Amino acid sequence: MLTRKVAAVGAAICLLTGAAYAEPKTNLLHQWSQGSDAAAIAKLGEMFTAAGGKWEQTPISGHTANTLAKLRADVIAGNAPPAVQLKGPEIAEWNQTGKMANLDDLATKEGWDKVVAPELLPVMKPAGHWVAAPMNIHRINWIWGSTKAMEKAGIKELPKTWAEFNADCEKAIAAKLICLAHFSQDWTDATVFEVIVYGQSLDLFKKAFVEGDTAAMRSPAMVDAFKEFRLIVDKYMDPAIAGRDYDTTTGMIAKNQAAFMIMGDWQIGIFKAAGLKEGADYVCSQAPTDWAKPGFILNSDSVAFFEQSDPDYIEGQKLLAHLIMSPKFQTVFNETKGSIPARLDVDLSNGFNACQQMSQKDLQASIKDGTLVRSMAHNMTILQKYRGAIMEVITTFVNDPKMTPEQAANAMADAVEAQK
Repeated sequence: MLTRKVAAVGAAICLLTGAAYAEPKTNLLHQWSQGSDAAAIAKLGEMFTAAGGKWEQTPISGHTANTLAKLRADVIAGNAPPAVQLKGPEIAEWNQTGKMANLDDLATKEGWDKVVAPELLPVMKPAGHWVAAPMNIHRINWIWGSTKAMEKAGIKELPKTWAEFNADCEKAIAAKLICLAHFSQDWTDATVFEVIVYGQSLDLFKKAFVEGDTAAMRSPAMVDAFKEFRLIVDKYMDPAIAGRDYDTTTGMIAKNQAAFMIMGDWQIGIFKAAGLKEGADYVCSQAPTDWAKPGFILNSDSVAFFEQSDPDYIEGQKLLAHLIMSPKFQTVFNETKGSIPARLDVDLSNGFNACQQMSQKDLQASIKDGTLVRSMAHNMTILQKYRGAIMEVITTFVNDPKMTPEQAANAMADAVEAQK
């Protein structure tokens, strides 16, 4: 009997000792495998290690679908990753499995609800509980200009409306320049197109790309958006877009071969890596809108957490989420990546460039004016199956000059309805 008691006490001591000395560790599944993205995520690994954690990562190169396929396989095998890059409706979908970790205690202790941009709260708390931590806020609706190309074309400032954009493009063409640097992939085509839709009609964007309303997709307003897109693709881009890569496209701005580029603010990190300086080599502005207010299409990278049984991984989740939400990480990560902090209370006066400071100012103005929306092209609104159907139609339109705007609008609605 005494032997049993001693053994029981010994086992209890071992359990308590193991819990007390749990070593925070993580393995982050993500797709930031190259360039400024990889450099930015390396900062998180350095901070995690410096805080006493054991850092591991599983980067998956290529499209988001590759990361999701890996996640799905791991969950089915009963080996859900402790942390994974997830965003938008994907977080809500995975939360429905009941396998995601609850971060409410940490969030309450650190006051996340008070500092995170309100448009992100329902994304990170899909059922009212924190299951993910936002790393940043990307702005999609940017237009970038080559200072020397604009000067050559006689363009004094970046266009504020689509009519001004078209007029400036005519000046660029007259100066023997390409107006809009672009490379055609489904996500880049969708990025430019959603910026057009948003800039022409905020109401259309919300109905079609946030609510998934197929009647809005068939509407005359959507046909008008495709008409502007056809003009841009056929006349203001150039025939080599289908075979071009990202670096070559950036080089068109760097070498003053093109006047403009429409791309999210990760472009800041890419320009920085290429040695370009804001103000001297390139300028930035909100992409054209026809409704004369500050506007903001939001994209956000986030890390979601899955339930774990290993105490080390559980402690690692707490440490990782704490670090992600810390003002220090939000500053270091976003300075590198080109985005702005998901926390609205971080001061951008030091270390962030003028474009990032403009982004934070416009974000706050768009919240006030009700013009802030999440991005369809970057998987922050409708389900992936609807997004994929929309993007396929947009890229088909880009690569098929015979497809009319009317045909494209109807094809988009048909493709979404086929997924329901």
